[in-house]
This record gives sequence, structure tokens and C-alpha cells, in this order.
Amino acid sequence: MTPTPNPSPATEPAGAPPPGSADDWLRLDQQICFSLHATSRAFNGVYRVVLKDLGLTYPQYLVMLALWEHGTLPVKKLGEHLRLDSGTLSPLLKRLEAAGLVCRERSTRDERSVEVRPTEEGTALRERAQDVPRRIVAATGFGIDEIQSLRARLDRLTAALDTAAANGA
Repeated sequence: MTPTPNPSPATEPAGAPPPGSADDWLRLDQQICFSLHATSRAFNGVYRVVLKDLGLTYPQYLVMLALWEHGTLPVKKLGEHLRLDSGTLSPLLKRLEAAGLVCRERSTRDERSVEVRPTEEGTALRERAQDVPRRIVAATGFGIDEIQSLRARLDRLTAALDTAAANGA
């Protein structure tokens, strides 16, 4: 049984369940979270191919993007930018450090804090990564306007979900 499409917002109040049986709500193909999960996995597959020549995984690429943009960052601030906890971030940083792309050092201002910065090799990698975003855009088949619109909607969704989680959903 295929669920009935959602009516227009003008005929149905916001947050109202779509017409159809309650079982429709529990179909995998009706879950936005699953659509986002599947999209994320598909992106990871494309990034795996695109980043192979750089010797980076997708999470390592995100770390390097943040460092290329902000320079030296405390590990805590880097985790906030990437929405990663220290248990996930620390092994990433260890691997990047072993590859010679980042350097971790105790802060001179606060010895409880560890700062991360790209090494010369890590900074040079930025030049080789210049084509990555173009290749990803091409892989989506979307135009730049579509991508910007989608990103804005996803940012709104993320903010709404963060608020819901903070308020106990």
C-alpha cells in the first residue's frame, strides 16, 4: 500500500499526519531520517572515490576543511565546528598527525587545552583539494542554486532538530 501524498499546506495544518493508515507512518520509505541517512551514505561513496588521491577519508577531509578555514583551533572548538565528540575526533587527529598533515600541541595560554594546526604538508594539500567541491557538485547533478537552497533547508532542519532535542523532543 502506497501512502497518500501529503496535501498542500493550505488544506492541512502544519504537523498534521498524512492521510492513510497509521501503518504508513512506520514504512521505511516514509522516514525522512532514512532518506537523509541513505543520502549521507551515497555522498560518502562519492567522497571515497574523489578523496582517494588525497589520501583522506571523508571525516579527515572535514577536519582539514575546518583547519584550512580557521587555522589553529583548540580540539574542543574543532569538535564544535564538526559536531564531533572528542572520542570520535581524537583518533581522526592521531591519524592525520601520523600522516604529517596536522600538529597537536598544548596551548601556551591554557595547558588543559590542545590546539590543532595544519602542518606545511597539510596546508599544501589544500591546493590539491581545490577540485573536490566541483567534482561533488557535478556528481549531484544539481545546479549551484539547487545546492544552496537545499543546504539552507537542511541548515533550518538541523536547527529545528537541535532545538527539539534541547527541549526534550
